[in-house]
Amino acid sequence: MLLRNKVVVVSGVGPGLGQSIAVQSARAGAAVVLAARTASRLAEVSKEIAEIGGQACAVPTDIDSDESAAQLVETTLETFGRVDVLVNNAFAMPPMADLTEADLDAVAAGFHTNVVSTLRLTRLFTPALTESHGNVVMINSSVLRHSRQPFGPYKMTKAALLALAQSLATELGPRGIRVNSVAPGYIWADSVKFYFAYLAQERGVSPEQIYDEVAAGLDLRKLPEPDEIADAVLFLASDLARAITGVCLDVNGGEFHH
Repeated sequence: MLLRNKVVVVSGVGPGLGQSIAVQSARAGAAVVLAARTASRLAEVSKEIAEIGGQACAVPTDIDSDESAAQLVETTLETFGRVDVLVNNAFAMPPMADLTEADLDAVAAGFHTNVVSTLRLTRLFTPALTESHGNVVMINSSVLRHSRQPFGPYKMTKAALLALAQSLATELGPRGIRVNSVAPGYIWADSVKFYFAYLAQERGVSPEQIYDEVAAGLDLRKLPEPDEIADAVLFLASDLARAITGVCLDVNGGEFHH
């Protein structure tokens, strides 16, 4: 019960990691505020949390909207009266193209969601987090650790997100607010499973062979699952990490060392 009596806000509650963070937070004793654009997804996760005896509040939210983001804060405080943890998981995928060729409007749109809108949401929650001496966890990516094509636009946004988290750690530390990041690598969930199935079909091999080939490049020979990433988030959000701020915790099964 690492988060007993805490209120955790999770943005970007979709299938996979966002859902795992929300459910694992509830298992750890937190009341959870679920934020995403898709109301049906929020309803599904709310039901799952209720089935394990947890408490959840679903708030359809578009973090790119000033009004919608402000409504999330207002609803959270009206419902629970406090906020202890903000998990910034919502993101947009920029174009998968070389930086020298990518559409700049699309790059800018991805940067706005992944960095500017995340900053907006964090700023809106800062007064409540100051009162609770709470903390923020940014969900980053192992794209930070390589420069493979065509990940340039994505790495650009995530590198900026890391800089944002580090700077906020310095700015908000005197208020008692910690700010940390988690950088997952491969996450063995629906999107990666679909991608591996596609690669397998293209090559005429089994998805299991694709998995084994990728896993061979990880020290643990196993792709992390959503709950394993979520547990790292819970650690940073909990009092076990009370002296930790400004760090980026890589959770990639040993694909990269940093």
